[in-house]
Amino acid sequence: MTHIDTDVLIIGTGPAGSSAAALLATYGVENMVINRYRWLANTPRAHITNQRTMEVLRDLGREVEAEAYLYATEQELMGENVFCESLAGEEIGRMNSWGTHPNSKAEHLLSSPTFMNDLPQTFMEPLLFKTACSRGTQARMSTEYKSHVQDADGVTTTCLDRLTGEEVTIRSKYLIGADGGNSLVAENENLPIEGKMGVGGSMNILFRADLSKYVAHRPSVLYWVMQPGADVGGIGMGLVRMIRPWNEWLIVWGYDINEPAPDVDETLATEVARQLVGDPALEIELLSANTWTVNDAYATQLSKGRVFIMGDAAHRHPPSNGLGSNTSIQDSFNLCWKLASVLKGKAGEALLETYNVERAPIAKQIVTRANQSIGEFGPIFEALGMTGGTDIEKIKANMDARCGTGPEAEAQRAALNAAIEFKKYEFDAHGVEMNQRYRSDAVVTDGQSEPVFEEDADLHYQPTTWPGARLPHVWVFDADGGKHSTLDLAGGGAFTVFTGLGGEAWLEAASAVSEALGIKIVSHLIGPRQGFVDHSGAWARAREIGDAGCLLVRPDQHVCWRHDRVADDPQAELMRVLGAVLAR
Repeated sequence: MTHIDTDVLIIGTGPAGSSAAALLATYGVENMVINRYRWLANTPRAHITNQRTMEVLRDLGREVEAEAYLYATEQELMGENVFCESLAGEEIGRMNSWGTHPNSKAEHLLSSPTFMNDLPQTFMEPLLFKTACSRGTQARMSTEYKSHVQDADGVTTTCLDRLTGEEVTIRSKYLIGADGGNSLVAENENLPIEGKMGVGGSMNILFRADLSKYVAHRPSVLYWVMQPGADVGGIGMGLVRMIRPWNEWLIVWGYDINEPAPDVDETLATEVARQLVGDPALEIELLSANTWTVNDAYATQLSKGRVFIMGDAAHRHPPSNGLGSNTSIQDSFNLCWKLASVLKGKAGEALLETYNVERAPIAKQIVTRANQSIGEFGPIFEALGMTGGTDIEKIKANMDARCGTGPEAEAQRAALNAAIEFKKYEFDAHGVEMNQRYRSDAVVTDGQSEPVFEEDADLHYQPTTWPGARLPHVWVFDADGGKHSTLDLAGGGAFTVFTGLGGEAWLEAASAVSEALGIKIVSHLIGPRQGFVDHSGAWARAREIGDAGCLLVRPDQHVCWRHDRVADDPQAELMRVLGAVLAR
C-alpha cells in the first residue's frame, strides 16, 4: 500500500480543482490534486469566461491571463445570440450578448481591466493545471477517490490507483472535493443538497464542419434553432454552439428524461446536425457524443470540519448564463487564501467557516438564476405560437402569422421582440457575474448600511467599497505614466491598504501591524506626486471615503473594512479589524 502526506488534497482537476491547486501553490501551500482519468477534460463543456474569472487568472499572473486570451475566442466574436429556424433557414431574431451591445460594452470597460471571452474547458483546464504543477502542486492521474475519514488533526483519504489496482492512502490537513455534480466527497460527508437532480435530459454532439457561409456574417457563440416538427427533443429547440470559429461545433439537443438516454451514434448525430443546420447534404466529422442531465440542486452547506466542496459538487445547474466554471474558479479564490492563512499560522481555524457562509448563498443564487433562465425561453415560444401541442402544420402557420400586416401580426412581432430582448437576463447579465458581496465574520462593516442602487442588480454591475464588495476597478497612473488597475494593486495573496494624502498614518500603522501579526500588508497612497496618481479623479469618485480614509482589502480583492478619515489610533483600528477578519 502506498501512503502519501500533503497539506491539502484536492479531488478533481476541473476548473474548481485546478484553480484551487494553482492558487494554493502560488501561495506556497503544499498540495496534491488527483484525477480518476488519465488526463483532463476531453470535451469543451464550460466555455463562457466572465470578467471576474479573468481577474482571478490575472491575479495568478499576467502570463496566465495572456495565455487565456491566446486560446480564447475574443469578446467581439461572441456577438449576438441568433434565433433561427435553422442556420441555413430564416432568422427569427437576434440580441446583443456578452457585453457586445454598445451600452453594455461601456459598462464592461468601466468595470474591469479584463475582457470577457469564450474559452472552452479543453483550454482552460490545462492552463490552470499547468500553472498549478509548474508552481509546486503534486498531480496524480488515474487515481480514483473512494472514501475519507477526518479526525481532529487531519483527513485520511483512500484512493485506488487505476493503473496498478493498488490502494493508496493520502493523509492531508484539509480535503477539497471538486469532484463534480455527482460528488462522492459531498455524499460521504453527508453535506445537505437542496433541489432536484435529473430534471431534464440533453445530448452533446461535438463535430467539425465548415459552417462559415451560414454564420461568419453574424458571429455568435450560440445559435438557437426553433423548428416546428423537430422529431427529437420535444417542441423543437436546439442549440448550435460555436467551439472554434467557424469549423468546430457542439450541438445541444434534448431527450425525454423519462425515457432511456439515446445511443448517439454517427447516423443520429449527422441527422440532428443536418436538421439544425438546415443542410440535408451536410457531412460532419463526429468527434464525440454523450448524454447528460439538467440539474437544479445546490449544497446548503459547503464544508464540514476539515472537508470542503466547490464547483459542480456544490452547485449543480444547466449551462444557462455561463455561470458554471466561473463560479467554480471564484469558489477557489475565496477559499484558498483562507486555507493558506490558517496553514501558515496567520489565522484561526474559524476563518475557514466563512467560506461556507460567503459562498453557500452564491451557490443558491446561481443555481436559481440558471434554471430560471431556461423557463424564460417560454415567452419566445408563446410569441411564435409553438406551445400547446405537436401539430406541425398549426405551429408552422402560427410562426408564419408574424409576417402579416394586420394588428394581430403587429402584436405578435412586438411580443417576439420583447421576449427576445428579455433574454438579456441570461445572455448579458453583467450584475449576476460581478455583484457578489460577502457577509461574514471575515468582513467588518462597523454598522455601515449597504448601498442601494437604482440599476437592476442582475443586469448591471454596482461598484461600491462597502465592506464585502469586490474592490472597484479604476485606472491610476505611476510616475512614468504607466496605467494600473486598482485591482492590480491588490490581491496576490496579501492584504492591501489604500489611502490618500493626509492618510500617511495608515501606512505607518499597516507596517507595524504587518510586523506584529506576521502577515503581508501592501500599502498604497494615491494622490498628487505620490507613487500612484488619480489623474482622472475616477478613484476619488469610486472609493467612497475621504482622502485620509482607509480601505482594507482581502487577498481575494474584496473590501473587508473601510474608514472615512484618519482614526485617532490607526494601528489599534487595523489590529482590531484584522484580528476579527483572521479570527486571531
